[in-house]
Amino acid sequence: MLTKVQWLYCLDEMEQMFPDAHCELVHENPFELLVATLLSAQCTDVLVNKVTKNLFQKYKKPEDYLAVTIEELQTDIRSIGLFRNKAKNIQALSRQLIELYNGEVPPDRDLLTTFPGVGRKTANVVVSVAFDIPAIAVDTHVERVSKRLGLCRWKDSVLQVEETLMKKTPIDLWSKTHHQLIFFGRYHCKAQNPNCPECPLLSVCREGKKRMNKIVPQ
Repeated sequence: MLTKVQWLYCLDEMEQMFPDAHCELVHENPFELLVATLLSAQCTDVLVNKVTKNLFQKYKKPEDYLAVTIEELQTDIRSIGLFRNKAKNIQALSRQLIELYNGEVPPDRDLLTTFPGVGRKTANVVVSVAFDIPAIAVDTHVERVSKRLGLCRWKDSVLQVEETLMKKTPIDLWSKTHHQLIFFGRYHCKAQNPNCPECPLLSVCREGKKRMNKIVPQ
């Protein structure tokens, strides 16, 4: 398992690789970010941005999503995976926002997880990006990189990965670390073809060492 010193070394290297890592979901306010993040489940940010380019022109506030039929909303997001369920959740959370929060997205992770279709990852993204509240959202990239490096155990749950990351990462770096881990996993340590030979973290990476030993037996 990585020590805290080794993990801080990894953070420094990722900072060098991706100093401008950021949320790639295009949005103009917390509500748009909430909708975009919900849509991004099991879907790429690129496709979500393609869909929301028109979606956010048509729907500006929660009331707009309730002013159309569920079938119309489904049509508007049809190219997104699980579009039927996501359309239902968008209308349900819009209704909850209006009834309980005057149409405004609350800057509270625990409150956000009470909304239909909003899990801990989505809530963490929203509070971190929209409200600058320290948080680490664990998506597939973050989980994969954390386990490959040996920061976490292979059997750890998503919540355990999040807790480990929060414990070993300085709180003022939580949000930046979240984005840099995503960029590292999305553009370097890819699921199918990780770039181990050119990885600056190879010297401390559990998975990378195993992969390289298979290529060049010691």
